[in-house]
Amino acid sequence: MLKPAPSMNPASLSLNRISKVFPGVRALSSVSIKLYPGQVTALVGENGAGKSTLVKVLTGIYQPDEGNIELDGVTQTFASPIDAARAGITAIHQETVLFDELSIAENIFIGHAPRNRFGLIDWRTMNRRAAELLDRIGATVNPATLLRDLGIANKHLVAIARALSVDASVVIMDEPTAALSHKEIEELYQLVEQLKVAGKAILFISHKFDEIFRIADRYSVFRDGELVGEGMIDQTSSGKLVELMVGRSVDSVFPPRTNELGEEIMRVDGFSHPTEFEDISFTLRRGEILGFYGLVGAGRSELMQALFGVTRPSAGSLQMGVEKIVIDSPADAIARGLVYVPEDRGRQGAITGLPIVDNVALPSLSQTSKNGFVRMAREFALARQYTRRLELKAAALDQNVAQLSGGNQQKVVIAKWLATRPTVIILDEPTKGIDIGSKAAVHAFMRELASQGLAVIMVSSEIPEIIGMADRVIVMREGRAVGAFERDELSPEALVVAAAGIEDERVA
Repeated sequence: MLKPAPSMNPASLSLNRISKVFPGVRALSSVSIKLYPGQVTALVGENGAGKSTLVKVLTGIYQPDEGNIELDGVTQTFASPIDAARAGITAIHQETVLFDELSIAENIFIGHAPRNRFGLIDWRTMNRRAAELLDRIGATVNPATLLRDLGIANKHLVAIARALSVDASVVIMDEPTAALSHKEIEELYQLVEQLKVAGKAILFISHKFDEIFRIADRYSVFRDGELVGEGMIDQTSSGKLVELMVGRSVDSVFPPRTNELGEEIMRVDGFSHPTEFEDISFTLRRGEILGFYGLVGAGRSELMQALFGVTRPSAGSLQMGVEKIVIDSPADAIARGLVYVPEDRGRQGAITGLPIVDNVALPSLSQTSKNGFVRMAREFALARQYTRRLELKAAALDQNVAQLSGGNQQKVVIAKWLATRPTVIILDEPTKGIDIGSKAAVHAFMRELASQGLAVIMVSSEIPEIIGMADRVIVMREGRAVGAFERDELSPEALVVAAAGIEDERVA
């Protein structure tokens, strides 16, 4: 797709020398960005670089300590998110905030539902307009359906429809493809093109460089709260963006495997669930990284949750070492040396209202307490040990997890389970939402753990990660294991063919 020339139109939105300071942290330092009508500006940077803070300033959640915002040449002050929305700024966030007990239509129009002449909600009009918005983005769901009955991907599409229900001139997309399938991502790209044609100015935040180079016209790079580079996307490269992001060149090659695999420490035979997966069998060896690949809905996360005791399988057996065991709860799994880092870190992985140190130390009280009393010094030492190894970016260990970026929240969850010193760790999308520099740190740490004899099960939807990190890969489709590949058999084509169920079209 040809990239347009620099816009000759004035900027729709200008942020001029914006600064924002929190206790102990300067989140933004005199940054300036312009968004142009009909163009996509990609905002890139490592976790903690200031991207989320900028979005919150733009949407009225935070007010800048210095600088100003201009919308169509007029200086604006957003005292609240309502002010920003009324001014024509809307945001589609990575972590959707929706209401399970309301219908899809109610979620889309909450706060601005159409009214009849008596001032009451016009349900017929609301459902009709909701259906039109959903059809526009390719979501084949009934507007009257309760949100709780939808999967993650469809909930994300509802959040997109809600953002589009406001006639905005500026659209912010914060990791909008995080929970979408390949087909839904393509549909989102088409939607972005429609928004550009309609003259919307779009700020697109993503860690995925293929997305950035696919749809962006411009780029702005943040590092440590400062703007360190900007320009037209067709005049840069992924390597240049990475160097700007991290201040150094990052080797894109995954860390090599230097250890030999040890003995078998886990065996799964015929694991089945009435609705999620069927007849799954595999083995796991000490020091091995076993990858699970598949498309959205393949049943990978559901399988991992059953192994960890979140749900109960209807058939099959699990063996750890030479002993067949039954895991009835996550507590049983942890006691057996099996831990699970979930994909949904916000709901299942971390207690966001507690500080980092408490989150990391919580499953390891036996290490940090004596005679029934918690030793705070031990808690801090444990948390410091694992958060440093994962290169966590935070003001202090007593900072609440809710104040961290999504990628750093993920690191807290990984650190929490690694601190229990497990035998087997399941990592479900371990680098989802994590920037390229942090991904390298997590990958290096995974390889280090494997070299120390820990066995790793890694669920990932990113083919480069699967191929670069896994010693062996199992592909799942529609709840069944449809392929197993040794390291020397791995290729993007082979994985996609197996995951998509394409027969007789393997690329040699």
